[in-house]
Amino acid sequence: MKKALAIIIAIMALVAFTGGLMAQEKKEALAIIIAIMALVAFTGGLMAQEKKEAPAPAAEKPKAPKVLKATGAVVAYEAGKMLKIKVKDKEMAFDIAPDAKVKGEVKEGAKATVSYKKEGDKMIATAISVAAPKKPAEKKAAAPEKKAEEEK
Repeated sequence: MKKALAIIIAIMALVAFTGGLMAQEKKEALAIIIAIMALVAFTGGLMAQEKKEAPAPAAEKPKAPKVLKATGAVVAYEAGKMLKIKVKDKEMAFDIAPDAKVKGEVKEGAKATVSYKKEGDKMIATAISVAAPKKPAEKKAAAPEKKAEEEK
């Protein structure tokens, strides 16, 4: 935009000074050109495209702690306080959150899945799910024996 105005002013100056005008007309033309140049100089800032301020970044939301899971055999359990499970070759100890959801009966040896979050060095259990104990395999084995007896 500024370049276009500068070109227009240059053309006007060229026409004013080369148009074969009389001395008085040249002075008037020169005064008009100077007035236009002054107008452009003082209003150039207004004509320039205004930079819009970038919107302020929204207040960063604290990231919710990533929920992790571990599954293993219960080694120790103190209701509402702590839980230890053995995962592969290592034991993991959890503090239990006051609002933790416990599904199933937690007892030593039971297979439990723990949903937890890390807070510093601590692991806080937010949910504990204990798998229902499997039905003994003896009943399945007993069924074929009954069929064999019935056939006799």
